[in-house]
Amino acid sequence: MERKEFLKHLGITSIVMPMFINCNKTDDPTAANTTSSSSSSSSSSNSNSNGSCTVTNSETEGPFPTKTPSSLVQTDIRSDRTGVNLSVEITIQNKKNSCQALEGAIVDIWHCDKDGNYSEYGGTQMQSTDYTTVHFLRGRQVTDSNGKVSFITIFPSWYQSRATHIHAHVYNSSGKSLLVTQIAFLEGSNSAVELVNAATTYGYTKGMSGYTYNAKKERYPAFQQSLVNR
Repeated sequence: MERKEFLKHLGITSIVMPMFINCNKTDDPTAANTTSSSSSSSSSSNSNSNGSCTVTNSETEGPFPTKTPSSLVQTDIRSDRTGVNLSVEITIQNKKNSCQALEGAIVDIWHCDKDGNYSEYGGTQMQSTDYTTVHFLRGRQVTDSNGKVSFITIFPSWYQSRATHIHAHVYNSSGKSLLVTQIAFLEGSNSAVELVNAATTYGYTKGMSGYTYNAKKERYPAFQQSLVNR
């Protein structure tokens, strides 16, 4: 999509992201009883028609995890935050069950706002703005029969030493952690990251000066091809 076309559609951007996990039969009642290894990792999350997929890379939960995610069961996680609206759809699939959709998984996401700040934290050297008493841009959903959850949010900006990203934590229905990861965005000339951070009309003022690029994109789930504008 050319720059002028992207700018025309700013505010209704969406991403579609598959995540693949190794889930035992006790976590996924529909899974076959298998002992396949969970050691596989790759630069991307992908599958094919033969039921083969690569486990999504794990990442740190970061310095700003949601403190009480069970209290934030919601689809629209924007609260009072403004910016370029972003629709996020995540599908959880089980490698140990021929990459089939995992129903009943719990998915949490969280990220910073257009100014690079997180809710539930602040008043420190790491984040001077104090948002300790609010809970914006955090939410939890349970996957449906297609393994899907969806959220309405805004396009995150960035903060010092970090590129634009969204955190995700996947649990089974009993609350056992299955995957902690981060979703990265394509960078470079005319990328959504560059264009959104230049969108002063939408309140983005950080620009790209001082931005820390993802030097090794293979660390992150690759969904660059699924970032679309409608």
